[in-house]
Amino acid sequence: MPAMVFAQQSDWQVELITLRVANQPIQASQLDARNRPQLYNAETLYLPNLNQPFTIEFGAPYAPQPQRLFYRYRLEGFDSGWIYTDAEFRRATYTNLGFGRFQFIVEASVDGTSWQGQRRLNLDVAMPSWLSPWAIAGYLLLTIAIVAAVAFTVRARRLAIRQLRDSEERLKLSLWGSGDQLWDWDIRDQTLHRHNQWRQLASFPQDRIRFGQRSQSSNIHSHDLKRVQQALHDYLDGRSDFFEATYRVNSDNGWIWVLDRGKIVERDSQQQPTRMTGTLKDITPLVAAEERLKMLAASITNISDGVCIYDNEFKAIEINQSFTRITGFHRDDMLGRELQFRLYSPDYLNQMKQTITHHGSWHGEIEDLRKDQSTYQIELTLDAIRDEAGQTTHYVATFSDITERKNAERELRRLSNTDTLTGLPNRSYFQVSHSNLVRKRIQHAMLLFDLDDFKKINDSLGHEIGDQLLLHVAERVAEVGRPQDTFYRLGGDEFILLLEDTADVRIITAAAKRILENLNQPFHIADNDIVVSSSIGIVVYPSDGLSSQELLQNADTAMYHAKSRGGNGYQFFNDSMNKNAVRRLHIENQLRHALRNNHLQVHYQPKVSLRTNKFVGLEALVRLEIPGTGMISPAEFIPLAEETGLIIEIGERVLRQTCRDMREWVDAGLVKGRVAVNLSAKQFLLPNLTQRVVEILKEYKLEAKYLELEITEGMVMEDPERAISIMTELHACGIHLALDDFGTGYSSLAYLKRFPIQTLKIDKAFIDDINVDERDRNMVASIVGLAHNLGLDVVAEGVVNHQQLSTLAAMDCEFAQGYLFSEPLGREQFLQQIAKPITAVPAPAGTLLN
Repeated sequence: MPAMVFAQQSDWQVELITLRVANQPIQASQLDARNRPQLYNAETLYLPNLNQPFTIEFGAPYAPQPQRLFYRYRLEGFDSGWIYTDAEFRRATYTNLGFGRFQFIVEASVDGTSWQGQRRLNLDVAMPSWLSPWAIAGYLLLTIAIVAAVAFTVRARRLAIRQLRDSEERLKLSLWGSGDQLWDWDIRDQTLHRHNQWRQLASFPQDRIRFGQRSQSSNIHSHDLKRVQQALHDYLDGRSDFFEATYRVNSDNGWIWVLDRGKIVERDSQQQPTRMTGTLKDITPLVAAEERLKMLAASITNISDGVCIYDNEFKAIEINQSFTRITGFHRDDMLGRELQFRLYSPDYLNQMKQTITHHGSWHGEIEDLRKDQSTYQIELTLDAIRDEAGQTTHYVATFSDITERKNAERELRRLSNTDTLTGLPNRSYFQVSHSNLVRKRIQHAMLLFDLDDFKKINDSLGHEIGDQLLLHVAERVAEVGRPQDTFYRLGGDEFILLLEDTADVRIITAAAKRILENLNQPFHIADNDIVVSSSIGIVVYPSDGLSSQELLQNADTAMYHAKSRGGNGYQFFNDSMNKNAVRRLHIENQLRHALRNNHLQVHYQPKVSLRTNKFVGLEALVRLEIPGTGMISPAEFIPLAEETGLIIEIGERVLRQTCRDMREWVDAGLVKGRVAVNLSAKQFLLPNLTQRVVEILKEYKLEAKYLELEITEGMVMEDPERAISIMTELHACGIHLALDDFGTGYSSLAYLKRFPIQTLKIDKAFIDDINVDERDRNMVASIVGLAHNLGLDVVAEGVVNHQQLSTLAAMDCEFAQGYLFSEPLGREQFLQQIAKPITAVPAPAGTLLN
């Protein structure tokens, strides 16, 4: 109770009692004249820069029971947090406090949780004298003075050195204006004095006569040493009038060429030489220039391009060897001959000369005659050579023989514009030609066609037979067009016939019919009679497009529609086709986008036993729902996925999701029976189909007995033997197989009994009219009977009303699925649906089934 009374009192505060420096009490005024005499009522305390610890003692003498108080303090700007103490140790000590402004805060508490009586004191610690502005200014002035003294000393030293060097250089220039090194040889004393020595040549050339001992290695090149010695002996012995030799000497910069000249200046009474003086001249640049001239002369002489030099009147004064090799004319044939080109008029030559005169050069490709009168092509450059005054002194013609290159370019151009197999103009040539027709706004029609099922011919008979077939097709169709029409091969089995200057439907239709008739006649190739058909798309400019690209795209759309109608026909382009093509492209983009962003969904539809009226299995169906667009019909995106090959990735994703869900449901005891997953034709033809399916089952730990793969009748009948092999592999792994859409294809009973399947699924096309069409009802009854005789189960698809259900039950059909029982549902909705008792509900009108 006393503590509570104390906590509510707030009319007291913590007081600052004593200030200590080096543990000795001290008055605040002793530190700085600006401090007040009393510490307890000071707001700001001015401190000098201290290198000794100082302590502030505090307390709360007016607080009730001060001996029970707790304290906490901190120095803002120095302490990172509060420092706690009790009533016995009421002091704060700081050491090595830097200069600046700080605030000391102290508070008290009776219970250590609520604090009051706060006291604040501003501390202003003075800056040390050596950091004062006056001290810094002094430092700066001292630094400037030192730098100025050093700079003055360095400048004076450099000036003295420069003056001395200039004096020496003036002396050298005055005495030896030529820059040559002077040497003075005392023959009697065998001493050699040098003047104006070169820095790069520290030692005089050691010829072992004037300088150097015989035992020493010489700095003169080994190839030149004997020649220098011989020249010197010849002069000293009187066999030459003066001494002169050029040779190489090793210097600090490598080998340099020198010109060494000398003459006897003193003789004794017997006329023997006693003193010889001479010069040493560095002629390395002169030798290099001479070598360069030799190199340029050799290059011009041996260069592969022809060179002819003319004087300022365009008369030949020199040629090289390549000129003779290219033209056949020798040097004697060309000297003094004026510039001419025998295949061009004089006006052309005058125009060329004027260009050179005004612009200094001329460049181009021309033809000329060789000496043997044969024609050749050259790439020629004519340049004017001017002197220092800008006056033209010579003309230089350089040329290369481009005859072979031009021939190769023409052949390459021909090949680049011609199909190598058929000899027809190719795609690149078509693009150029058609763009020109559109640019010139010439009315025309385009017939784009390819061969129906050409891939099967390549796969069955081989690509060589396929190429021969394309060659024969090109020969036959080439007879269709008029003389002004053009036939192109775009690539593969795709061709185009351009009918120029016409928009007459009768002419266009007649050409299309003739193409179909010609191609329908059998082709006899390598003992094979091959019959092909074609699908033709037709567009007319300008009604069906205003650009080459648009026309070609629309023709392709029309051809696609002709092919979708069964092939062996032609189709004119119209706007509805374009809309369908745009829609198709849009769906393809959405499908790719859905695969990237995982918008594909797997829905499940239950399979019901007609004998027990219970749920016995389910079928997985893929659905595509695009955010912001909605659900896209499987009838739209499934065929497109088959065509583009995306069905393989879609099928694998559906199988993975189905196995994942089925494993979870089986473990939880929510689902019994098998889940059926449709296989596409492209999936079924994968060489490693069985391996892929088994790996997915292992990945999600689902037993094979819970999986049923549905294979369409048309899929297996394309290659029954291969289909049997694949189905046998799947069946051996414990996977159930169902033949889907039975009755819509052309199954052979001989193959049907060999198929390792367990279930037949009757296509909904037979179920729709089972109660109104006796033929459909009899067909379903026959299929059920056939299946039972083969030991197979039967599943009826697309059941939507009770009448269909009753008829199927009477036929002893085991299973059914359709909207009568449930539409395909998402994962959670499906689980809710199968948990309810089965209640048959007719499907709403217009509902997409399956």
